[in-house]
Amino acid sequence: MKLDSIIFDLDGTIWDSTSSIIDCWNKTLDKYDEVNNKLTIDDMKGIMGLTQEEVGKKLFPYLDDAKKAEIMEDCCKRECEHLEQSGAILYDKVEETLEKLSKKYNLFIVSNCQCGYIEAFYKYHGLEKYFKDHESSGNTGLNKGENIKLIIERNNLKASVYVGDTEGDLKATKVAGIPFVYARYGFGDVEEYDYVIDSFQDLLMFI
Repeated sequence: MKLDSIIFDLDGTIWDSTSSIIDCWNKTLDKYDEVNNKLTIDDMKGIMGLTQEEVGKKLFPYLDDAKKAEIMEDCCKRECEHLEQSGAILYDKVEETLEKLSKKYNLFIVSNCQCGYIEAFYKYHGLEKYFKDHESSGNTGLNKGENIKLIIERNNLKASVYVGDTEGDLKATKVAGIPFVYARYGFGDVEEYDYVIDSFQDLLMFI
């Protein structure tokens, strides 16, 4: 397949931030008497790939919309501060693979995360140098498919693939009209895909 670019999801594709951020989230939630549930690692894995609004609905369905929004804003702010200082778990051979891929393709990130999340990833792990551009739902208010289209349009991309790990990522590629590379090692269980990888370095098949 002839490509000019690879667009990446972040959570469950490049890194796993669940164990890094769970304590941060629970400490933030301790401030709110209205919250009656402690979060687990499985809870965190279950929200990866969702927008901030979707996360609030899933984790705190018993709260009104205003309170959900307030809590989510607080948790996401603390999360970015934490990740900027402590980072998260990169999947095996991420930097080596990105370095090789970046010599042949333009690389991008599109995530459903909040503003500052991708920047925190860049800052702690020093990987921004491999990526040409990025976009998030927190920045634009758009869904992932529309954000992929934004990246394609403003960078004049002609032949892209999207690498992700969830059903939501698959749906986004259909909106954007590009092939889907399923990262089977991530958080999701997806049965429909154009390509599949079982480790990050499997992406070297495109070279």
